Amino acid sequence: MRWMKYLGQTPFILLFLMIASSCGTMDKRGVTPKSQVAETEQVLEKATEPCMAKIEWVDFLMINNIKFYQNYDGTKAVTEEQLGDQVGEVSYMLNDNACMDHVEKNGDAAFLPIGTVVYALEGYKSEFRVVANHKIYEVKENSNAATMGELLDIDGKVEKISLESAEDGSPIGDFSKEVSLEFVRELLTLPNVGFNAVYEKTKNQAGIFLRVHLQDGTSFRMVYYPKANGFTAGAFGTEKLKVLIMSHREQVKAAAGL
Repeated sequence: MRWMKYLGQTPFILLFLMIASSCGTMDKRGVTPKSQVAETEQVLEKATEPCMAKIEWVDFLMINNIKFYQNYDGTKAVTEEQLGDQVGEVSYMLNDNACMDHVEKNGDAAFLPIGTVVYALEGYKSEFRVVANHKIYEVKENSNAATMGELLDIDGKVEKISLESAEDGSPIGDFSKEVSLEFVRELLTLPNVGFNAVYEKTKNQAGIFLRVHLQDGTSFRMVYYPKANGFTAGAFGTEKLKVLIMSHREQVKAAAGL
């Protein structure tokens, strides 16, 4: 991502330094050489050069070296009573300001305005879920999480696992409570290898849409790729977990007449 038209202090500090340095290299008439003036103009032109790329940002934010995506289809607006302590604040909004080679850093957000406060969500660790502008943002990448259990704060909080259509996301049916609990137990022990590692092994593969329903009424989708035995959450499954998913997927589909 590349800086777009964010004209903060940096370009003007640079201009000041260049003008200041030119004072020591004036000619005998006390006039700054044209070459230095031209160089200064080029720097300013480069700093204000617009980003010509058309970028469709994902609604994300980054704090404490953790990247979060908004969970738009499995949550609802958060009330004041659900807000925990402040855990961060937005310092830069990428939309209309950044370009393709922008390097994400703490305080970045795709659409949240500068100054937006980020809160913990009551009932969850702030490494898993946070709140900004009354919306829930859920962990996408956390290199400090060694396992899925450290990445996803869902142990003891899952109501059920359900199967969804990979075509339109519509619900097909639920795994039994026993199978759902076994799924979670197996999942949370898996090493966290990160989304990118899984993506490299699952390119162009067909995925199975699973939804994790939590006891507070919220949920989130997790895509499973049986060929690579990988999860978009950032893990590769065991053979036991693969058999569990595939066998009960067939049972759920049969019960739905598919």
